[in-house]
Amino acid sequence: MGENAKSTNQKTETYEYSGSPAPFVTFLALAIVCFFLVFYGAYFGIPAFWWPAFVFLGVIFVMLLPGTIAINQQWQEAIILRFGKFKRLVGPGMFFKWPVMERFLRQDIRIQTLDVMKQEVMTKDNISLMADAVVFMKITSTPKSLMNIVNVKLSVMQYSQTTMRDVIGSVELDDLLARRDEIAERIKSIVDKETETWGVDIRSVNLQNIELPNDMKRVIARQAEAERERRAVIIKSEGELIAAKNLQAAVKEMSAQALYLRTLSSLEDISFDQSNTIVFAMPINMVKGEIMGLAGLAGATQVAKKVK
Repeated sequence: MGENAKSTNQKTETYEYSGSPAPFVTFLALAIVCFFLVFYGAYFGIPAFWWPAFVFLGVIFVMLLPGTIAINQQWQEAIILRFGKFKRLVGPGMFFKWPVMERFLRQDIRIQTLDVMKQEVMTKDNISLMADAVVFMKITSTPKSLMNIVNVKLSVMQYSQTTMRDVIGSVELDDLLARRDEIAERIKSIVDKETETWGVDIRSVNLQNIELPNDMKRVIARQAEAERERRAVIIKSEGELIAAKNLQAAVKEMSAQALYLRTLSSLEDISFDQSNTIVFAMPINMVKGEIMGLAGLAGATQVAKKVK
């Protein structure tokens, strides 16, 4: 009889869409019978004083026909209550109900967004901050959402707000800032477990804004700056260590003359600015041969002058 089956956990009931046109057909048939008796009652021996009653009843039945028809949108489901008691579940499209003794309650089964109001919370390390969140929920059981809770959206929002405050209060500020996704997932699992009996599925919970006091922002900024300076010093010292090791290896590979040529090349590189005076110290053994050669040249020159 139903088109799509909807299962719930409450009392292991199975709710099915019901679209029987019995109410509409019944009142239409009664109206036709009444008008038929008005026009052809004389042939059946019905007294004339009954004809106004048949007209009245026929009009009443015709007026009740629109009350037997209702329409749900594609994203809606509804439950039918007969004399206040749950009777059946109806899905999207046109459905029929008995007027007067039956009424229906609709529910939107699309994914809905709930904004958790911004509130002041205290972390585990006694830091006060402002936090808010957004919750995405979907109705999975229309009967549960209408019969087990008064206002399902308000209830989910209030419970999410309380859960967010409790979860944030159980973690420290550093963990809150570093593991926002994990904390949001904890909030989702707690809320989802509680709202299961309400016919609600929590799709996701996202922490939107976490506002810190101004003095705490300055403290975190100084901490971040100190951390960057520490990393810079470590990187610089590691670079100097690597450079020293490379220079040590180069010294072992290079001869004294090669080192001397490298020294001269360095002097040439830094001597472009004529306004600076450069004092460059070097070991005497690096230029020992050149000094001895110059001394020998000077001695030879003096001997030549004496000979002349």
